Amino acid sequence: MKIKFVIIVSFFILGCTKTTPRKPINPKISTTILKETVAETKRLNKKEEQKILNLIALDSTKKYSISSNGFWYTYINKVEENTPLPKLGDTVELQYNITDLEGNVIYSTEELGIKEYKVDKEDFISALQVGIKLMKVGETITFVIPSYNAFGISGDRDRIGINQSIKSTVTLINIK
Repeated sequence: MKIKFVIIVSFFILGCTKTTPRKPINPKISTTILKETVAETKRLNKKEEQKILNLIALDSTKKYSISSNGFWYTYINKVEENTPLPKLGDTVELQYNITDLEGNVIYSTEELGIKEYKVDKEDFISALQVGIKLMKVGETITFVIPSYNAFGISGDRDRIGINQSIKSTVTLINIK
């Protein structure tokens, strides 16, 4: 009986001792890896941006604007009337497609159908979330979107590759 008591008491005493967390052997490795990753990402983004700028330079028939969010856009159909723009919480109806930079269709307008999107309340392509708020009902805009504003390093796990820039032509049908 005494042995059982000693074992139980020992178990509680030893079980309640404070453990010290392990520390990395070389904490500078993670900092170095992080710096290298950031540098590589900047290099890839610059290369991607140059590819987009070359594409835009070749398209002399359209005037592209760059947004402060890092994507380019051009109006296909611009509405000059002073009509409202979508704002936070509005539900919009839109049609869009997705192509690669060379114009090869990835997702067609017919395939995607009419999309209802609640502005800034739903997850959507980040550049289009911002771009839709530039549009009036009836306008059509083509957006040229670098991968970091589209599907990023994961792609869409179906047809859009990793770090792939895309183009999307969007028509705003209605604001509810």
